[in-house]
Amino acid sequence: MSGVPLSWWLVLATALFGIGALGVVTRRNALVVLMSLELMLNGVNVAFLAFARARGDSLAHAAVFIVMAVAAAEVAVGLALAIALFRHGGNVDLDRARRMKG
Repeated sequence: MSGVPLSWWLVLATALFGIGALGVVTRRNALVVLMSLELMLNGVNVAFLAFARARGDSLAHAAVFIVMAVAAAEVAVGLALAIALFRHGGNVDLDRARRMKG
């Protein structure tokens, strides 16, 4: 990060998080919502690493690995739910999933 200022990294992190948040709020497809959540987590990772690099601290790198582990678990559980929704209803539309009972 010798040539790139911290503010540029934070703008990138904010853009990634904002695009992900917009995707979670506006989309109905479960797979697109999961991808948007991944974008949000990647934005947080970029911010963690930018601050760690600016401060010369290596503790944030451990936090990034924890966030990556949470993201991997989220993908595994989310894809299992999406497959279950598809098998039960034939699609992965979240509005239709809210109406299911049982």
